[in-house]
Amino acid sequence: MTPPMTPPVAPSRVESRTVPGGVGDSAARPDGVLKVTGEFAYSSDLWADDMLWGVTLRAPHPRALIKSIDLGPALAVPGVHAVLTHEDVPGEKHYGLDRRDQPVLAVDQVRYQGEPVALVAADHPETARRARDRIRVEYEVLEPVTDARRAALDPGCPKVHESGNVVRHQPIRRGDPETSGAEVVVTGEYEVGMQDQAFLGPESGLAVPAEDGGVDLFVATQWLHVDQEQIAPCLGLPPEKVRLTLAGVGGAFGAREDLSMQVHACLLALRTGRPVKIVYGREESFFGHVHRHPATLRYEHGATRDGRLVHVKAEIVLDGGAYASSTTAVVGNAASLGAGPYEVPNVAIDAYGVYTNNPPCGAMRGFGAVQACFAYESQMDRLAQACGLDPVEIRVRNALSEGSTLATGQVVDMPAPLTDLLERARAFPAPPPPDRSDARNLPGGVANTTRGEGVVRGVGYGIGIKNICYSEGFDDFSTARVRLELVGGEPAALVHTAAAEVGQGLVTLQAQIARTELGVARVTVAPADTAVGSAGSSSASRQSYMTGGAVKAACAAVREQVVKLAEARLGRTLGEVTLRDGELRADGVAVPLAEILAGEAVEETREYRHRRTFPLDPVTGQGNSHVQFAFCVHRAVVDVDVELGLVKVVELAAVQDVGKILNPVSLAGQIHGGTAQGLGLALMEEVQVSGGEIRNPSFTDYLIPTILDMPPMRLEILEHPDPFAPYGLRGAGEPPTLSSTPAIVAAVRDAAGLPLTRIPIRPEHITGT
Repeated sequence: MTPPMTPPVAPSRVESRTVPGGVGDSAARPDGVLKVTGEFAYSSDLWADDMLWGVTLRAPHPRALIKSIDLGPALAVPGVHAVLTHEDVPGEKHYGLDRRDQPVLAVDQVRYQGEPVALVAADHPETARRARDRIRVEYEVLEPVTDARRAALDPGCPKVHESGNVVRHQPIRRGDPETSGAEVVVTGEYEVGMQDQAFLGPESGLAVPAEDGGVDLFVATQWLHVDQEQIAPCLGLPPEKVRLTLAGVGGAFGAREDLSMQVHACLLALRTGRPVKIVYGREESFFGHVHRHPATLRYEHGATRDGRLVHVKAEIVLDGGAYASSTTAVVGNAASLGAGPYEVPNVAIDAYGVYTNNPPCGAMRGFGAVQACFAYESQMDRLAQACGLDPVEIRVRNALSEGSTLATGQVVDMPAPLTDLLERARAFPAPPPPDRSDARNLPGGVANTTRGEGVVRGVGYGIGIKNICYSEGFDDFSTARVRLELVGGEPAALVHTAAAEVGQGLVTLQAQIARTELGVARVTVAPADTAVGSAGSSSASRQSYMTGGAVKAACAAVREQVVKLAEARLGRTLGEVTLRDGELRADGVAVPLAEILAGEAVEETREYRHRRTFPLDPVTGQGNSHVQFAFCVHRAVVDVDVELGLVKVVELAAVQDVGKILNPVSLAGQIHGGTAQGLGLALMEEVQVSGGEIRNPSFTDYLIPTILDMPPMRLEILEHPDPFAPYGLRGAGEPPTLSSTPAIVAAVRDAAGLPLTRIPIRPEHITGT
């Protein structure tokens, strides 16, 4: 068992009781009404007096040398205040999450279509766009590298970067698959298309020059401090002079981990001495942020005749596009979780993340694990068929449990009730047959395309394993500052973190924890900014665990200070203490917190760290690389018109273990949302890239599920507490995205009787035309 990095807090003699709106309640979101009524201010709504507008000139080619740039015509446009190229970057020319390989503005070449080349600031957005269009760039167009597998494995492939095309190769070796004695062997080749995060609010922000020579940036992001760490060196400023405040975020799903317009807005603001706002349009957004890594996966599963797995072999190639972004971590996830949530004694996996001249790819909900899950779950269905077993039964026979050992050698030392999850999913009652008199119940819907003649029903299952929090030795921590004081004569708590609320309900949860731990009803969550220690990224399903843990720890420290104040005022030592309903209760006496505080404020700041993890061995892939594991099972029921290739998802049922339910309504929303993105990847969502060029940069041609595509959902939530996590919780937002995709595809296979090895499934994959 891996020891915690930081010892747990010693047991406190102070106990708090849940007040209304505390942990376990469906506390209302403070931003909920504003968002529903359209009054919520997103980052694109920011405004400042004397503000300029910034725009970006982007390269039209996926690979080209820059021969010359003529800025003169742009500078001549009335109302233009600045036109910048890489020569105007005062500090470091490159940035990046893991590797500083991405230029702020292209220097001598471009490596993907849409790479930023120049910036313009003007007093009106249309003026800025007209000036941008007058910039003249001479390119020498080169043949792009677009085949990820060739980039990974062919030594003769041209290099996208001088360092080579392989960003990371991670092998996993356990036992010997060649001597496993498999009696049944199934193989498959799978392909996952490029998925977009499709968040509500395009990239936007406002940079304001400060009197101290620094800059204040108000921006929609997922990770304030890592943005700061990348921006400051490019501006040639110390971090303390680059202050970030989280502006309203319209969703993220991983795409806001990377910089987009942050450095550009700051450069223009510092050059002009005026506030500069940049807002991407939807088309530019497709070029301006990372997407989910497309992947090709080759798998071989070996088993005994009764369906017991004896080996898994796999080759996983992930296309990272032009720059590294989070490709190294994506490869680590795909490799370490590539055998799935199953007991397998012999494993040989090779996972590659590579550079190409395709659009850059990085974080998206469930990254790395999503691509692998589609392949290994497809393989389990093939294996079930080859062994003559039910698809649930073969999963039950091989499922991990607490105490199991993963392919990396890591022991699952927390509850892993996979068998129970699977059996519960199988036990859900079947939905009724469709009423074919109503076109809305048939594939094609109200378009009346299908009359039901060629419609066949199918059922499929999927299960996945997802790591929670950051892995492989990353020093992952979160900081919280909690202040308890009297406001208007009432005890009130103020919680301050740098954690990004990106729609997942984190602001609500921080207040719930403070109410529970301090026994007060009045809690305010301060805007997230860099004036407090880092809270890490709102990704990896980690914020409830990490920032929740930090808020809980800071509240515990505040409680101890309150007890000391009470003892000083009462002149005696107290026994067991409870904070509840704005009172301190001890020894049969209740003392209002207002009397204890008496004009004083108690404030504590705490960092929370999870238990230690370790990098995977670069040769064997062995190591305790993950903090926590989460599991979700889906059953999908679909109707397929096998003649027209149309699919209607009739029902999705999900069973998930979350350790501890913190907010039931918010949790259900996370499971529904993750499932919807999995449905999109299964049936409709793909950034179409040909020759390195995006062909569908709009929601007219890039399709995402609507309310008409999402079926009714059945949910069953289990609570098996993780002893290492605050409240025993498990991060819940990502696992549904893994298992919903293979479940839907399995159901379509069941109806159509076809292998269907590529996602998203297109009509021609079903009809063969």
